[in-house]
Amino acid sequence: MNTDNKTAGYAARLEIDYPQKLDRMTTFFRILWIIPIAVILGLISGAGETVTNTVFINQAGEVIRKTQETVGGLVAGLVLATALMILFRRLYPRWWFDFSRELTRFEARVGAYAGLLTDRYPSTVDEQSIHLEIDYPNVETDLNRWYPLIKWLLAIPHYFVLFFLSIAAFLALFMAWFAILVTGRYPRGLFNFNVGVSRWWLRVQAYAFLLVTDKYPPFSLGSV
Repeated sequence: MNTDNKTAGYAARLEIDYPQKLDRMTTFFRILWIIPIAVILGLISGAGETVTNTVFINQAGEVIRKTQETVGGLVAGLVLATALMILFRRLYPRWWFDFSRELTRFEARVGAYAGLLTDRYPSTVDEQSIHLEIDYPNVETDLNRWYPLIKWLLAIPHYFVLFFLSIAAFLALFMAWFAILVTGRYPRGLFNFNVGVSRWWLRVQAYAFLLVTDKYPPFSLGSV
């Protein structure tokens, strides 16, 4: 789908196809099946970690080794770089918007698989049953150059609400796991709730970290 043709609604949207039947075996062992793709995602989004070992001798003549870890990460670097570009140049380069969007889509596919919302192993390319769209912003007309400095702060009420919603989503996932093992189906109410929590997180991410919109995220689990 071409994100230049913006549809009505918020700038970040998520829909997940409801699975009519789920495999009991892969559901039971999901925590093991997901390890390879989770490692790949971690290597991509966690790139940038540096470990520095410093060796020195104290006054007693003992050799002391000091290890210092600095975790920056590709995702954190993209957020900072985007904020600086908007602030000083009023630009949001299309190529790294495309990269951020595709990385977000990949994260969503891995998250949906981990959350038992789909049986399809996460692809690094194909959309599969996870439909995530983010609108490319016109920085001159859509974004205030100063907002990247405070958006993370303005989103604090959402962090507070999402903390409790995420706990509820984990409990819902636990109940869904048992339901799938027994019936082969994800209870529709639990499915809609967990998709809604993911959708809410996406909107906050688009506002505070991807920086694609200045429109404040709605407090809603549903599509807007």
